[in-house]
Amino acid sequence: MAGPTTAERGAEHPPERSDTSGGPAGPGGPDASGGRPPGRDPVRRRILLRRALIGCVAAVLLAAGAVWALYGSSWLRTEEVRATGTDVLTPRQVEEAAAVPVGAPLASVDTDAVEARLREAMPRIASVEAVRSWPHAIELRVVERTAVLALEKGARFAEVDAEGVQFATADKAPRGVPLVRLDLAGSPGAARFDADRLLTEAVAVRGDLPARVVRETASLEVRSYDDISLRLTGDRRVLWGSSEHGPAKARTLAALMKASPGARQFDVSAPTAPAAAGS
Repeated sequence: MAGPTTAERGAEHPPERSDTSGGPAGPGGPDASGGRPPGRDPVRRRILLRRALIGCVAAVLLAAGAVWALYGSSWLRTEEVRATGTDVLTPRQVEEAAAVPVGAPLASVDTDAVEARLREAMPRIASVEAVRSWPHAIELRVVERTAVLALEKGARFAEVDAEGVQFATADKAPRGVPLVRLDLAGSPGAARFDADRLLTEAVAVRGDLPARVVRETASLEVRSYDDISLRLTGDRRVLWGSSEHGPAKARTLAALMKASPGARQFDVSAPTAPAAAGS
């Protein structure tokens, strides 16, 4: 039996009609947008542009309002200056030396300049931080230097901190602070090690002393880089030598003083071969 003819097959399966726009036809015929790609609708584009413009204007107005509030309004003005952390200095002294422009916008105060003025005007200040305390104050957080030695200068005394900085001069040495005497006359190393260098060495020795020895130290005597000695209460003396091997010398001295409590002289200049003498 012969199969269906070509015409009969074509009648049973008519060819699909393609959309003239190049895409498949939907059930309702060609795309209602007339074939425009998504996102090209002019009405939608105008809406998006309007929203973007409104957002930009709002951002500009918000920024302008913030600038006005910080610099132009009376809401955030500098009305108070507070100093904290003082000991010898008074808060009023620090506040006056800071010269913070009261009445100026708080945001405009140059805190770096305030800190620089204080460090220059008050050598006793080791560090200072000027901080805005919103809405109306500048806080000055001060750390003062602490004297670890008192350098004899004629009839007066210069206070020296742990960094070797001479930051104040007084008629009397601070209570509980050892004196330091620089005796460079005839010292063979005077040309090589000047007074500032030897003062630094004395500060290093002071920093290595045990707390008990510090309390009993009346003075440090410096004749040269490697000739530093201590005068203790009770007419006792310690030959320290140079500032090198300070921690080892400190441990040796503590052991010597415990083993020979009645000794008048202790030699730790060579910590591996210490000596104690006198009674």
